[in-house]
Amino acid sequence: MSDLNSLTNQLFDRREAMRPTAWTWAKHIVLLLAAFFTVTIAGVLQPFGPIEIFPNVNPQTWTEILGFLLSFPAHYLELVFTTIHRLSTDFELFKYGISFSVSLLVILTAHESGHYVACRLYGVDATLPYFIPLPPLIGPAGTLGAFIKIVSPLPSRRATFDIGVAGPIAGFITLIPIAIIGLLTMKQAAPTQIVNAQAGLHFSDPLLTQILARLFGLDLAFDYFNPFLAAAWIGLLITSLNLIPSGQLDGGHAIYAVFGEKIHLWTGRIAFVLMATISVFGWILYSSPSGFLFAILLAVMMRVRHPEPLDDTSLNFTRKVVAVLTLLIFILCFVPFPIQIK
Repeated sequence: MSDLNSLTNQLFDRREAMRPTAWTWAKHIVLLLAAFFTVTIAGVLQPFGPIEIFPNVNPQTWTEILGFLLSFPAHYLELVFTTIHRLSTDFELFKYGISFSVSLLVILTAHESGHYVACRLYGVDATLPYFIPLPPLIGPAGTLGAFIKIVSPLPSRRATFDIGVAGPIAGFITLIPIAIIGLLTMKQAAPTQIVNAQAGLHFSDPLLTQILARLFGLDLAFDYFNPFLAAAWIGLLITSLNLIPSGQLDGGHAIYAVFGEKIHLWTGRIAFVLMATISVFGWILYSSPSGFLFAILLAVMMRVRHPEPLDDTSLNFTRKVVAVLTLLIFILCFVPFPIQIK
């Protein structure tokens, strides 16, 4: 009886995934709208936007730090509601926030749609994209990204590969024009902004951004984020993280499809060791803890077993060429120390 119930549940999942109901569409649209709201607010706050966070708060002693922590909820709510009010009354700020949120969500949507369309082409059951909104500051970009859930077995290594790489390729292609718009609308920082930037956060430029800037004759040394460039930078970071060859990340799917289970297992371990090492150097050289979050992610990925495709036939030459091109995308997106604290 339990086997019959399990089979019934699987068939129900297939119907829901392949033919979403009105309720399913509503649920996913609500999550998208919530992410649009939180990302728009986050986009106008530092470090990606012009609004300074807690400008009059600068605790120095342990007593002041404790006082700030106790009053943080009140400060936070004041910041959020003040930002919402400014967005509703300042058209230029509203345009900045909308430019950021639309650009970032278009990149995320393209990425997940690539996975989803590939699943549909292979008859693999998958949910619509789930967007993950986060309160501003808790998530610097107002979101943890998006994902789809595959709810049926992968039919072959070819399907595993195509579904895995379709997302980052689609997202990468989509972010290129956004990055170009960002570069062409970039404004030179004022001298006071340069001094402040040199004493604060620095966002490393991925190789793609450097190449595009050189093609357009632009100097990235002392230019500030605008909403398009900020969204493209986040998109590049997300793409590079997804292409790390570990677990069920997109890069993990690709490595498994190309080389098989054993190589997939070892690349995951090697990726974790390298990222953990980079994290330590990032902390020593730049006082940046961001690398540890990525190392923790890879540690979790190592413990997630990759599903075995039903057909274990090796990939053809064309897909191996695509695998090399996907590696090139990873190189163009990845930076070892994305955020540096000066």
